[in-house]
Order: sequence, then structure tokens, then C-alpha cells
Amino acid sequence: MELTLLGTGAPVGLPRPDCPCAVCATARGTLARAATSLLVDGALLLDLTPGAALAAARSGHSLVGVRQVLLTHPHDGPAVEMPAGLPTAGRVPDGRELTLISGHRVRAVAMDSPGTGYEVTAPDGERLLYLPPAGSPAGLHDEGRPYDTVVADVTGRPDALARLRAAGAVGPATDVVAVHLDHGAPWGAELDRRLAAAGARAVPDGTTLYVGEYHDVPEVPRRTLVTGGARSGKSVEAERRLETFPEVVYVATGGVREGDPEWDQRVHLHRERRPSSWRTTESCDLVPLLAEEGPPLLIDCLSLWLTDAMDRVGAWDDERWADGGREELETRVAELVAAVRATGRTVVAVTNEVGSGVVPATASGRRFRDELGRLNAAFAGECEQVLLVVAGQALVLRG
Repeated sequence: MELTLLGTGAPVGLPRPDCPCAVCATARGTLARAATSLLVDGALLLDLTPGAALAAARSGHSLVGVRQVLLTHPHDGPAVEMPAGLPTAGRVPDGRELTLISGHRVRAVAMDSPGTGYEVTAPDGERLLYLPPAGSPAGLHDEGRPYDTVVADVTGRPDALARLRAAGAVGPATDVVAVHLDHGAPWGAELDRRLAAAGARAVPDGTTLYVGEYHDVPEVPRRTLVTGGARSGKSVEAERRLETFPEVVYVATGGVREGDPEWDQRVHLHRERRPSSWRTTESCDLVPLLAEEGPPLLIDCLSLWLTDAMDRVGAWDDERWADGGREELETRVAELVAAVRATGRTVVAVTNEVGSGVVPATASGRRFRDELGRLNAAFAGECEQVLLVVAGQALVLRG
């Protein structure tokens, strides 16, 4: 099945007209995106958008052979003129199936928001799923059999990809292509990096893909460390890396602090930000969790884990520290690092970057700074990817 993406942007396109934002300002050349539209084997057009005929010509195709035009959502962008010779565009009722003269079977998939998704099966069996902007399937037919290609709003509805994975509709070999890209998504290398963490990719307008053909699926790093300063956005970055997974265990190492309403508010905001399907475990006992099989772990954060570990070995007392405390902490850190090295789970851990500013005034403060630096270095050494978050921007240090 030959699939040409005539456009990959939001219904109003990218850049948006008269929008001064940074994404729109840089959406030039190959980063500019027309409204999303798909041409399947030259016979089926999914979503009719402004300039579709010209877009097809630029990609070396023609709309002359199109026998069916299907819409996924009400058009709210620039006016559309019907190219001469195209059949009337329409939408198919949810669950209804069409068989085209070309031999393609098309089934309308119900969405949890206004719009219609389409499952397209080629005469030789390859399967494509195309979802509308901000759309996620309300239910899936033939669960458990992965699609060859999924074209969807990955940046706007990451939970849709998580739902497809949970149902077995997206597997390790499924080519996931992000479309309906708007100025709310990052641009350039940052977009590629974020999509790769979700096992997806973006392509320029006019790209032709061959559904069912072997391709390199973005490899999701199994172990990632996200570091940064206070309020840098490191926790948000860590959560983004797992938002397309159907189940995640969020390991909160901060625990509960009685009589501290400000801390309670912080915890509440973190929980509100996370998908409802995630499970929270409040624990600093990370080694057994890493040794178990199970869904991905998001550990937030290592600095609080270290505080607990230093409490346990009496590291704040100089005499206790000198009399075996240092060695006990080294053993605990070594056990954690070994567990990270051996784990079979996907892990994203958050930590704080310290030591770049004022030298702590106390011996215990300097001790914590030094030990956190050592822990971060040792943990990072076992990770396929390491990110530094500064002012909400993620810089790739490794991977």
C-alpha cells in the first residue's frame, strides 16, 4: 500500500496565519505543513484540504485516479475548492465498511471526540489506521492484531497511542507517524526527539511511505535519566517520555510530610498532571522494583532517594559518617546502580543538578551536594539516554 502524506499539519496549517509564536516563526521550508491529507494508492483520498491537487503534483502524484474521498472531521480551516473530476467528499457512519473498486476495504472507526477514524485494508492485507485531529478510538475492532501503520495526532492526543498499545493495535513493528501538527508542538530536532521517545516519527509534507514495507522504527531508550535545576521542567519532561505507554508505575520517593500543606499542594499538582491509568507507589526501596518485571517505572526523584539513604546511614552526623556511614552509603548507591544495570524494565528517573552555584555553608550540605553528584554520574553511566533540562528545554547529553 502506497501512502502519500500531502499535508501533515493542523487544519489551519503551520505556520498559522498572522501568528507570531516561535513555532510559527520557524515553520519555513520543510518545517512548513499544510493541513493533513492522505493519498492511498492513488485511489483513496482521506481528508480534502486546500491545494490538495497541487500538493499531489509536488509529490509526483495525481488525483485523477481517486475513486473515493472521505473526511474525518468538519473542515474549519481555509476554504476548499473541489478539484475537477474528484468524487463528492463524505463521511462514513461509525462501524460501516466500504469496499472500493480498487479492492481496498475501509471501515469507519468511532472516536471519543467529534470526528471519524478510518481503518484501510489493502487488497494484499496491509492495514492502515488514520485518526482525525485530537481523536482517540472509542473502541477497536479486531483488537490484538497490530496495524502496519498508524497515522495520528500523537502530540495532541498521546493517550490515543497508549490506548492503541494497550489493545495490541500498535506493536513494536508498527510505523507510527505523527500528523495534525500544530504550533502547540515543538519543532525541528526537539519534535523528532520527543516523538522518538514515543516510538513515533514525523515526516515532511509530500512524503510517500509504503505500508507493510520494512522500516526503522524509532527505538525507545530503555533507561533515561532526566536532570536539571529546580522548576526547570525536568519532571514534565520525564512524564512526557512515558505518556504514550498504557501503564506506568510512578515511584514517588518524597513520601508524605505531615503538617506541610505546601508539599501536599506540590504532590497534588504532580498527580493531576499524570494520566489516570498510571499507578503511584510511594517508596524509596527502588532495588526490588527494578528487579521485578512490569510496566515502565518513572522515578521522581533520585535526590529525595539520596536524602532517605543518607538519613538511614546517619550521614548528617560527622562522627557517624566517619565511622562507617560513608561506606554504608556507597554500598546502597552501588546496589541501586547495579539494579539499574540489570533491570529489564523501561525506566525514566528524575534527579536534581546541584553544585553549579553557591557552595553550601555547612559540612552536611556540602556532603549532600558531593554525594548527589556522584550518584547522578553513576546512574547516568547505566542509561542509554541522559537529558539536561534548562528553562523547560531538554538538551540531549547522551543518546
